[in-house]
Amino acid sequence: MTAQSNEPVGAPAKAGASNLVTRFLTAGVGAPLILLLLYRGPEWGWCAFIGAATLVGAVELFGMTHPNDRPTRVVLVALTLGLEAVIYLRTSDPRALVTAFILVPFVSIFLVLIRLGDVPSAALRVMSGVFGPVYLGGALATLMMLRRDARTDGPGFIVLALMLSWLSDTGAYFAGRFLGKHKLYEAVSPKKTVEGAIGGLAGGVVGSLLASFFYLRSLPIVHGVVLALVAGGLGQAGDLGESLLKRSFGVKDSGGIVPGHGGILDRVDALLVTSTACWLYVIWFR
Repeated sequence: MTAQSNEPVGAPAKAGASNLVTRFLTAGVGAPLILLLLYRGPEWGWCAFIGAATLVGAVELFGMTHPNDRPTRVVLVALTLGLEAVIYLRTSDPRALVTAFILVPFVSIFLVLIRLGDVPSAALRVMSGVFGPVYLGGALATLMMLRRDARTDGPGFIVLALMLSWLSDTGAYFAGRFLGKHKLYEAVSPKKTVEGAIGGLAGGVVGSLLASFFYLRSLPIVHGVVLALVAGGLGQAGDLGESLLKRSFGVKDSGGIVPGHGGILDRVDALLVTSTACWLYVIWFR
């Protein structure tokens, strides 16, 4: 999950307050550095940063799906980075893209044949070897393509994607903590509430309005609000999806690299969706 807890009233106040402080301290240090790299750094520096995040996220993901098979994890991490590179560097070359997407499932099934292990879980390992590179490498590649394809507005659209994720998290956290009474999807994420989800959508709308009025004035207000509602809603679904993955593997956090937030996957679960939505908006409607 991301920062969102959507805790109903009655959750332990001391632990929640301590975790919230840690989250804000982490954001206070990390956000300025990200913005500095995004607006002042070279394009290759931004791509290297996203590539590093992809590397850590892939290590976390395949550590859950292939916990006892280090060689396969190494290959799948490389496959994820390779697919991300092809999507970014060869976006306009359909041959390269089709080739990459066709080869991914073959690599996955050949890996399982070579590293058979437990037969009853073989099919799931094959599927995770296909899903993981596309889910993580493909979605994070949109953060690189946004900077390139939106031209001078590229950094602004990336900030918008971040705001739709982060402010949605923040709105959901506070709305869920102080107003949450009705469970959203208890089987997957017991702490999330309907009130928190509504607060998350409101936070996303605030993020889109900030963009339209301040740092991304080329974005029409109506477009921004619609994008916030669609991307924000789907981003929360992405959050639930990552919660489902972790719950199915019996882990609380994907990692511990981000203080107060867990691992990279815990931090980017909604961002994978919001960045993809923003990139699709740029190439289809702008």
